[in-house]
Amino acid sequence: MSDTDLTIQRLMEANPLREPLLRSIVGSLNLPAASRGLDVGCGIGHQALLLAEALGPGGQVTGVDISPALLQVGERLAAEAGFSAQVTFREGDMYHLPFSDQTFDWVWSADCVGYPAGDLARVLAELARVARPGGSIHLLAWTSQQVLPGYPLLEARLNATNSSYQPYLQAQAPDTHFARSAHWLRQAGLEDVRVRTFVGDVQAPLSYGVRGALIALFEMLWGGKQPETTLADWEACRRLCDPESADFILDLADYYAFFTYTLVSGRLASTKT
Repeated sequence: MSDTDLTIQRLMEANPLREPLLRSIVGSLNLPAASRGLDVGCGIGHQALLLAEALGPGGQVTGVDISPALLQVGERLAAEAGFSAQVTFREGDMYHLPFSDQTFDWVWSADCVGYPAGDLARVLAELARVARPGGSIHLLAWTSQQVLPGYPLLEARLNATNSSYQPYLQAQAPDTHFARSAHWLRQAGLEDVRVRTFVGDVQAPLSYGVRGALIALFEMLWGGKQPETTLADWEACRRLCDPESADFILDLADYYAFFTYTLVSGRLASTKT
């Protein structure tokens, strides 16, 4: 399986777990009806569809991503959901967006811009360029999870030594991490900057889709042993996270887990200088 195919598979598998919370977050934005927005790093378009649904029939959402293969899936999903007239997709790089100045009423990005760390000063300048005066920018990212109930210390150690985020966080300055995004929005000239964290949770009995999403999450988070992970922790991880294990944690009758998404939003000045 190619890296692109694996990305598509993981995005499809994750959606049943994330979509209810993401729909709630999108609803909290109170985006203007009939407005025009941009979804940066849209992937296969799941959030673009939620944004279009929130806008109503008069709204328009453009999804932009660097991967043509992901955009093809997005176009198919939009057609299947009846949103082809409302949602369009465009290949592009977030650092050099293929749009004119002041094109959109708002800009959104989920699990892409500044996530888990990145050059926010550079990309925010580009997002602000394509947004209209008085428009808004919304950056969203997965920020935490507790998915091994009863094993908080093991989960903390796995996150510290075996996390899939390690390659993206190593050697990154603290102020480039997503949790510091509010500073960069203010530096970019945005006003009314707000940070909010939203909690999603699941509990047994788990639907087939949510169960599959959690299995995929285990694999994404802790799929391969890293040198810093002790053998005892790795064996415990496999025992709890392997669906074939007699101790598979999702088989608990009282299984409960939660995860968080953090939203950083700001508004551009009504008149750009």
